[in-house]
Parts: sequence; structure tokens; C-alpha cells
Amino acid sequence: MSDERVISQAYVDHIASNLSTIHRDLETLDYEIERTNNTVAIVHSEVSSLAGEFHRYVDMQTRSNRLIQAETRLVKIRQELDKKYGHYDLVRRHTTGILQADDLGIVRRDTISNVTEELMLSTPGYWLAPCLVALAAWINDQPDLAEKALREGIKRDDEKTSLFFALICRRADRKAACLKWTQRYLANQDEEKLDRKAVIIIDAFASGLLGADTEGVISRQMDQWIASLEEKPGFTEQQTKQWSEAIFLKRKPVDSSSYTYLRKYSKTWLVLQDILEGAYLHAEMLSYLTAIFGQQASAAGIKEQLDGILNDLVTDFDDEELPLRREEKFEQFVVDFGGDENTARQRMAIEQSAFNTHKDFTQLLTDAAMKPESSHVSISTQKFAFALSKDWVINAYNDVTAQNRMKIPNEIEINVDTFDDTTIDGQNESEMINRFNALVDKERSNVLAECVLNGFDKFCLYGGGAIVAIGAGMLAAGSESSGLIAMIAGAGMMIYHFCRKGNVEEKRQNIEKQFEEKRDKGGQIIRATLAEAVDFREEFAERDAESQKVLDFLTQITPDQYVRKMAESNRRIKI
Repeated sequence: MSDERVISQAYVDHIASNLSTIHRDLETLDYEIERTNNTVAIVHSEVSSLAGEFHRYVDMQTRSNRLIQAETRLVKIRQELDKKYGHYDLVRRHTTGILQADDLGIVRRDTISNVTEELMLSTPGYWLAPCLVALAAWINDQPDLAEKALREGIKRDDEKTSLFFALICRRADRKAACLKWTQRYLANQDEEKLDRKAVIIIDAFASGLLGADTEGVISRQMDQWIASLEEKPGFTEQQTKQWSEAIFLKRKPVDSSSYTYLRKYSKTWLVLQDILEGAYLHAEMLSYLTAIFGQQASAAGIKEQLDGILNDLVTDFDDEELPLRREEKFEQFVVDFGGDENTARQRMAIEQSAFNTHKDFTQLLTDAAMKPESSHVSISTQKFAFALSKDWVINAYNDVTAQNRMKIPNEIEINVDTFDDTTIDGQNESEMINRFNALVDKERSNVLAECVLNGFDKFCLYGGGAIVAIGAGMLAAGSESSGLIAMIAGAGMMIYHFCRKGNVEEKRQNIEKQFEEKRDKGGQIIRATLAEAVDFREEFAERDAESQKVLDFLTQITPDQYVRKMAESNRRIKI
């Protein structure tokens, strides 16, 4: 038996030794695995870094190759432009020179005529060449030649020729001729796709820089545009929407710091805030209108813009050049951005979108009236745009006002803790306070009903007394030990009962106090919130009533009032 125990113990020691060895081996293995993982992480990091460097190298090489390619392409494109359209540039440069020479009076008229005739011979088909011949003939007082050259210029490009001579006549202060050329230019426009040049021409007309429209040439053209647009299905609805959106942008956040309680204790507040901003819009709009119509117009900025159009018209590229010019611009961007083609494409897209914006006539009027900072129009054009569009503006303004009034809630919610109620005008204070007090009483009763002694707590009083009595009997019978234990246990149960009863009573008193505080504080909040509801209704009504001032202001505007130097015209533009 002793040997078996010794063998058994030796066997156990052997197993323990082997287990220790295995444990050490596992620890070593864990260490090696951890080292391997760290090595793999380092290798992975180095590979990632290497891959990043490789991609950067490839990108750098790609951009370098693309840069060389762009520089080569630029040379070829410019050679092709010079070969095909180099003579156009020559005509453009001479146009600027002729205008400057005529202003200064330092070049002989014969020289100007000879130069323009040579340009006419060297640039067949180009619209600007016969225009220069006509300009030279005009300067030299050769009406027959000027007439022939004008007809050829109109034949080659009616729109550009008309605009060119409208601007030339304006510079020469020949306003009657300027108006006729302007009317011809505008007649060539699509009223659904007007560009920035047309806006500036209308701006100049409204500013009086093109002369008095005594014959109604420009007015008739605008009438035709409006009549054509009015024939489109949904035109009236579109105008209302267009102007409503523009008017809505004039809304500004309102200082609502005076409505502390409504903001905090009314779920209706977001609606109230929204309609209050809508009501304040009337004052904003009236202020905006009076600021516009109270300003004196200045023609200086418009003159600069007109001279800018003339310069652009003379120096800008013509339609047949555009494909090559776009290629040139794109390749130049590639060079500018160091061969980064993606950035070049993004920049090209921005360039094109900035200059290819066309709008219909009524949208231009809306932008001129409501977004002068982006449409870059004068005060005169703002006034004219409002006057010409006043019926649409009034319709849209009535719609904006009606939409805001439709959102006025009949009842304003009051939400204080668990109390939810409504008021129309804040006059139901006593009824709401009574309902709040009834809710507080109900909630207090419900909470107090749960704050009572449970069955065990109640049992401890009577059960403990019974056990004390039994213990006393056992003591009397001679069982001192058992009787003493029973009496102590019974006394403990009775003490527990009275402790629990005291705790419950204290808790009930705290509950009573909490609900009285809720009653007092809630009543104060309700009264303050109702008072703010009264103030809100009064403020909204006062601000909303200002809409009539805006409508009265708009109603008294007429287009002829705000087109300068049109006093001789008895005609009114009718919408």
C-alpha cells in the first residue's frame, strides 16, 4: 500500500513536471507568436509606406508627362489659332486703336479709312471688318459707304453688329440712333435665354444712358417678350413661385429672447417662431423697398459696364474659334496646375458655368430686383424691375403672406412637466390653473397610495408582540435561554415596524412637499407662459398688419416713373 502511494506520488510528480515544461513551451510559443505579429505589422507598415511612395511616384510621373504633353499641345493649338484666326486678332486690335485714335483725334481720317479697307480685304467673312469700314466712313462723313458696310456687317452677324453700333452711338452721345440699334439688338434675343449683356443693356436703358424712349422702341420689345412668355402654360404660377422664393430669401432670424417661457414650455414654439419671422418679413421688405426707391441713381457704373461690353465684344473670340479656344484654355489649366488633369477639368467646369448662364426675361427682372449683389445691376434697374413686375410681385407677396397666416395655430400648447394643455389667446388662466392643480392632486394621491406599509411591515407589529408574549411565557416556565431569544426577536420585529412606519411617514411628508413645490412652480410657469402667449399674439398681429404697407408701396409704382428721361412718353408698359 505504501509502495503504491510512493509510485503514485512519483507518477504525479512526473506529470506535473511535464505539464510545467509544456506550460513554459506555450509561453515561449506565445512570445514567438507575438514577435512574429509585431514583425508582420512592421512589414505591413513598410509595405504600405512603400506602396504609398510608389503611387506618389507614379502620380508625379503621370503629371510630369501630362505637363509636357500640355505644353506641346498648347504650342500646336496656338499655331493653328494663329494660322486660322490670326487675322481676326489683327482686326480686333485695330478696332480698339481706331476708337482710341478717334477719341484723341491724333490720327488722320484717311489713315483710318485705308487701314479698315485693308482689313476688309484680308478677313473675308468676319463680321467686325465691315463694321470697321462703316465706322471709318461714319468718321469721314461718307454715308453711302457707311450704309453699304453696315448692311454687310448685319448680314454677317446681325446681333453683334447691332450691339456694336448701339455702344458706339452711346459713346458718341447719339441717343436716338443708340436706341434704334439697341432695339435691333434686343429683337435678336431669345426672351427665354437672355445673357448678361442683355441685362446690362436693359440696365443702361433704365438708367437713361440710351436716350429717351419717346417712340417706345425698347418698351415695345419688352412688351413682346412678356406677351410671348405669358403664352407659355403655367406662366402665372411660375411667376408667383419665382417671386415668392425671392421674397422668402429676405426673411431673417428674429430675436425671440423675450419669449423665454414659450420657447421652453410650448411644443408649438417652432411654429410660432417661424410665423413670427414671416410677419417680420413685412418690415424687412418695406425697408428694402424704401431703401431702393429712396436712392439717387448714378450712371457712372453703368457707363463703365457698357464700355466693358464694347471692349469684350471687340476682343472676345467668335463662335468658330471657340472649340480651339476651349482646348487652349484647358491645356493652359493643365500647365498651371502642374499636369493635374482632374483639377484642370474642375476649374474648366467652373469657368464655363460662370459664363454660360442664360435666363428668361422675367427671371432677369426678379434677380435684378431681389438679388442686385449677384446680378450687378444699378438702382435704376432695380426700380424698373420692380415697377415692370409689380403685378407679379403683388401676387407673390399676397401668396407668401397667406402661406404664413395659414400656419398660425389656433391653439398654443402649454407643456409643464406632465401637464399638457392649450390656450387660444392666454385668457384661460384660471381654468388652466384649476386643471393643473387637479392633475397635481391626482398625481400626489397616486404616489401617496403607493407609499404605505406593506403586509410584512404591518405583521411585524402584531407578530413581534405575540413572539414577545410567548418568550415571556417560556421564561416563566423555566426555559430561560429560549424565552430570552424569543423576546429579543419579537422586540426586534416591533422596532423594525416602527422604523419602517417612521420612514414611510417621512417619505409621505417629502412627497407632499415635492408636489406643493410642483404646484407653486408650475402655476408660476403657466401664468408666465400664458402672458407670453398674449404678447406673442399682439406682436404677431402688429407685425403682420405691416403687409398692407408693402402692398400700398408696390401699388403706387409704375414703370415709366423709373425709366429716366422718359417724361416725354405718354405710353405705359402694361403687363
